[in-house]
Amino acid sequence: MLQKKGESIFQCAREISRQELDEIQETVGLFPGLSRSELAATICEHLGWMTAAGGHKIDACMKLLEKLEAKGAVQLPGKREGSGGKRSLSSVVLTSGTEPQPDIVGNLSDVGLVSVEVVKDKELTGLWNEYACRYHYLGYKKPFGYSLRYFVESARGLLGCLMFAGAARALRTRDQWIGWTERQRLRNLAWVINNSRFLIFPWVQVKNLGSHILGQVNRRVKEDWQEHWGYSPVLVETFVDPQHYEGTCYKAANWQYLGMTTGEGLVRKGKTYTTTPKKIFVKPLVKDFRALLCSEQLKGRAEQ
Repeated sequence: MLQKKGESIFQCAREISRQELDEIQETVGLFPGLSRSELAATICEHLGWMTAAGGHKIDACMKLLEKLEAKGAVQLPGKREGSGGKRSLSSVVLTSGTEPQPDIVGNLSDVGLVSVEVVKDKELTGLWNEYACRYHYLGYKKPFGYSLRYFVESARGLLGCLMFAGAARALRTRDQWIGWTERQRLRNLAWVINNSRFLIFPWVQVKNLGSHILGQVNRRVKEDWQEHWGYSPVLVETFVDPQHYEGTCYKAANWQYLGMTTGEGLVRKGKTYTTTPKKIFVKPLVKDFRALLCSEQLKGRAEQ
């Protein structure tokens, strides 16, 4: 929320000084030929307004510019065709590479060594997307922002896949459990990530496999995220739809159940959506996660 405080304002927990506001107005006036996103990138560069991973904080800057325009402080260029801000769904073509395989049934000892491996190259990313599209009940949508994909590998072949992405922007039950203020949440939300997809392939029926996979990935996702994105998350969350699953494997892997979502959310001002309530599970990645999330100690790639 944009708030006045003397000669400065706040946007997404960042204080914008009077001098910086003057510079923003000057930049908008000097570059009338730039698109809105190009203006936002230029302003982020000037202000050093960066995400935890070291990229420009375009979304926050765009919101600031639109609010300044609504107050008559700047005049932005018109929105260009195709720049409405909506994420396009990636079309995924199903191939023989993800067709059902012979059943794998038994205990963990029957499948040998099981490992979770980060998906790094383009070809494997396409294969991961195809598996998720074909077999996950939510299908596949291109994640917004930062994400990390894993395949579950074994001597018997691939057993499943997982994805971690950005956390829910606001979640009353989670936010009350953490105990952070709105400003702290806006500043530190990047250090919470969401296990947005967890899929064991339908032909795989191995007892305790789900909790075994989660145990492995819990131990390594912090370092993997650091290697890939330049900073280390401190908390993981996930949502489980009770119409499909109970969350048994999360409980077995020592994730904590916090409660249910309301089933309602805010997409943008004046626009809401409804869905079925989900179970909320969380897993701390460090012991002092609460103190860190309620502080200004967390540093991203651009600040290190």
